[in-house]
Amino acid sequence: MDCNKLRTFVLLFLMFFAVSGCFRYSFTGTSIPENVNSIYIPFFADQSNSGVSNLSDILNQALIERFINQSRLTLANSRGNADAVLEGSIRRYTNQAFSLSGNQQTSRNEVEISVQATYKYTDKEQAEWSSSFNGSATYDTNEDPIEGETDAAREALSQVADNMFNDAVSGW
Repeated sequence: MDCNKLRTFVLLFLMFFAVSGCFRYSFTGTSIPENVNSIYIPFFADQSNSGVSNLSDILNQALIERFINQSRLTLANSRGNADAVLEGSIRRYTNQAFSLSGNQQTSRNEVEISVQATYKYTDKEQAEWSSSFNGSATYDTNEDPIEGETDAAREALSQVADNMFNDAVSGW
């Protein structure tokens, strides 16, 4: 075979495998076992004693949005109907000075949130992982401090949800 015929043969061979589905690529970057089609995400209890309302709701909504919108999984309404379960609790919440202005007054605060979570396929005994996830965000204390703290908490929980989603669906 000459060089052109060999290239043509190799190209056709590769195209055949690509079209036949032997090479599988996911544009979302997720790697979920084929037999896993649904996930159950029970309420993440807030055990942080933060005094900030609805942290659990914010986290649960962020997790549900990621798993439903960024993967092929559907949301199960119970553990018995699910192929995977993601559960845990909000363990720690801190809100402390991040930077000081010239007159030794706080100009920015940082909210840090720690969540303990476990991800498990229901057909397996052992969990895929059980880890602590952390998120943080800062806000300006000179503007609306209550709304600023709430927005910072939302951003920190968004980071936590991103990291949990990535750990649950990555094949690494």
